[in-house]
Amino acid sequence: MKHFLSATAIGLSLALAPSLATAKTAFQFENVNLPSGKHLTVLIDSDGNLTGKAAEVDSLSGGRLSEAIESADFKGKFGETRTFYGLRPYTSLTVIGMGEKSLDAPKLHDLGGYIAKASNNDVSIEVVSETVNTNIDAVTANFAAGYALGSYTFKKYKTDHEETDRTVKFIGSDATQSTQLYNDDLAHLVKGVTFARDMGTEPGKSMYPELFAQRVRDMFRGVPNVRVEVLDLRDLARNNMGALIGVGQGSVHDPRLILVHYTGGAGGDAPIALVGKGITFDTGGISIKPNTGQWLMKSDLSGAAAVAGTLYATAKRGETINVVGVMSMAENMPSGKAIRPGDVLETMSGKTIEVMSTDAEGRLVLSDAVTYVQEKHDPSLLIDIATLTGSVGRALGTDYAGVMTREWALSEEMMKIGESVGEPVWPLPLNKSHYKAIKSDIADIKSTGGSPGASIGGAVIGTFVDEDRPWVHLDIAGVDWLTSGTPTSPKGHAGWGVRFMDGVIRDRAEK
Repeated sequence: MKHFLSATAIGLSLALAPSLATAKTAFQFENVNLPSGKHLTVLIDSDGNLTGKAAEVDSLSGGRLSEAIESADFKGKFGETRTFYGLRPYTSLTVIGMGEKSLDAPKLHDLGGYIAKASNNDVSIEVVSETVNTNIDAVTANFAAGYALGSYTFKKYKTDHEETDRTVKFIGSDATQSTQLYNDDLAHLVKGVTFARDMGTEPGKSMYPELFAQRVRDMFRGVPNVRVEVLDLRDLARNNMGALIGVGQGSVHDPRLILVHYTGGAGGDAPIALVGKGITFDTGGISIKPNTGQWLMKSDLSGAAAVAGTLYATAKRGETINVVGVMSMAENMPSGKAIRPGDVLETMSGKTIEVMSTDAEGRLVLSDAVTYVQEKHDPSLLIDIATLTGSVGRALGTDYAGVMTREWALSEEMMKIGESVGEPVWPLPLNKSHYKAIKSDIADIKSTGGSPGASIGGAVIGTFVDEDRPWVHLDIAGVDWLTSGTPTSPKGHAGWGVRFMDGVIRDRAEK
């Protein structure tokens, strides 16, 4: 189940898919040369001061840049943008405000997004950013990451679209440090987010469980310390994963359980487990959804896509920690073989679930996935992520993902990490009353049990998580798809969760 408003054979599908020509943006970092290009962006504080190379730019324009800023009543508020033309020797000069406050990493990324939006598809631009009020190192690398995130597009199926390569040069005082940070770290994080966005945007006919598995295999091919494992229908049956099999049995595409094993830490260290819901299309099954907004159910694999993207970023930068990513994949379709409301499914744990609505399928596929990863890998921390309920969006809107834990200190840790990476979370309750609400008359539990829906969904998953295991449940149904863009997330699929879970991994690796 996912809130509408929050957001055949392999060979045949690949043959019918349009080719994807991807534009490349090359980032360069310099701290010596005066800008020499025709399209220039200058970052200005709230005082409107032009210092250092910005002052030199003003001088080259004969003072016309400072005059234009004054006549435009430019205040330098955060994200405020003005573009001036004809200030020779420049074809265009864009000024962007940095505001008054000290800038954290998310704000630096936002400024990078504003730079991208102001670039007007220029193939070569230069950005002057010498003096920035921040405690963050490698400032221009963070600008580049925000630029890359904010300039994301998905135009694979537009027949008249032509991609153009672009060069963006950042002129600051941290060129060496920023070059290393971007190339060795942030570029991989951007690619992880991009992968998640691509997967959540693909039409349902082009993205089913086995094809998703192939895209994961392709992404990790050649990445050190990574092993990709894919459990097919026979493997699922051998492990008695009746819930995952049940959700997928109405489709012509069999379900899969995908595991990405990253061993960057010591051999005996327990891994962090990331478990993602991967419903490649959710019709609701027999409890079929109305047509309005149903097209968006192609993105009901957002949790699994975020897990894959996070593992990629972690592995490529060589984080010194062990992580296992689990993606529980199925297509929820109505057919003569589909499960029905009232059916009882036996899970890998041995516990049984009475199906009250086949549209509450995410908790079913996760029940087997979290059982599997606990039995096989005994993780030190288990995080599941899913577009699980419409109620989380109604409660928290598009500002926060819902987070549930069994201990308040863990919730506070998650809130702090969310703020630090720009993907904030807010705690929702999970207590005995929610577990009591899902008791079944004929099975161990039932799949739904009234309100509040987000907490009920969390309780179903929590039934299959060891009580003494640190566990975090993320409900991202309100934040994974945006009806209007942000500086770093264009309208559409946000790839939410990659930056958050990456932040958790960085935090744990440092401890």
